[in-house]
Amino acid sequence: MFGKANLELTRNPWLMRRGRDLVELGFRLSRLPVLRRVHPWTSPEGTDMRWLPVNRDLAAPQGTPLPLDLLDRFIGEASHRVVLEYCGCRRASRCRHYPEEVGCLLLGDDALRAAPSLSREVDAEEARAHAARAVEAGLVPAVGTARVDDLVFGVKRPSRMLTVCFCCECCCLGRYLRHVPLDSLEAIFPRLPGVEVRVNDDCDGCGACVDRCYLGAIEVVGGRAEHSGYCRACGRCAAACPRGAVEVVLNEPGFLEDTYRRIRSRVDPT
Repeated sequence: MFGKANLELTRNPWLMRRGRDLVELGFRLSRLPVLRRVHPWTSPEGTDMRWLPVNRDLAAPQGTPLPLDLLDRFIGEASHRVVLEYCGCRRASRCRHYPEEVGCLLLGDDALRAAPSLSREVDAEEARAHAARAVEAGLVPAVGTARVDDLVFGVKRPSRMLTVCFCCECCCLGRYLRHVPLDSLEAIFPRLPGVEVRVNDDCDGCGACVDRCYLGAIEVVGGRAEHSGYCRACGRCAAACPRGAVEVVLNEPGFLEDTYRRIRSRVDPT
């Protein structure tokens, strides 16, 4: 799993599980004071990602662009588009809930450095179809640049590769971010600006959202779900709520342009 030459090893689920365990240990170690500011995977110098909520019932002022519009824009502008033939995280975990064959989407010149035997270059139309398939399956896109990709794809400090990971809450590496101190999480995985998660009076405290939260950011208090500061507003909780009591609201019309500029200041996939 570590480095381009070893990406072929991701075909072996046992080796992937061992690599996944090592990544989790790496995130756990980021809590140690001596490593907190220098840990390569939790330093804002190497990572700047954010989840794009994809709920069909996303509430937004009329005319406000939706999060997937941001992904569509990056796909359209990218110099190259590369699809991984499967998700290593889901394969390693033998995922029972989401399709293993929906892998990451890599955008930009450096995307071509991923192992060709495990990936293929596609055009914009196929890249959009791949993203649509992932979203239809209930996967949440995470967009940006991640230092951990040094290990996963063997692309060292990519400045011309935008990673689009279609994450599931049960298998993907993103769930290990629950081990990262909150201030570090805010620096490397900020919420989309202007995105708010609300719990209305229809909540009966069933806990369905608690089980769905990959960061453990929700607990039921006094019969009602409450979100902690670890919430990244990914929208999984809203999708899981059987009573429609959780709402994801966009209240900042300029969120897409602000997020686009921030990501482009860190990585250029064009």
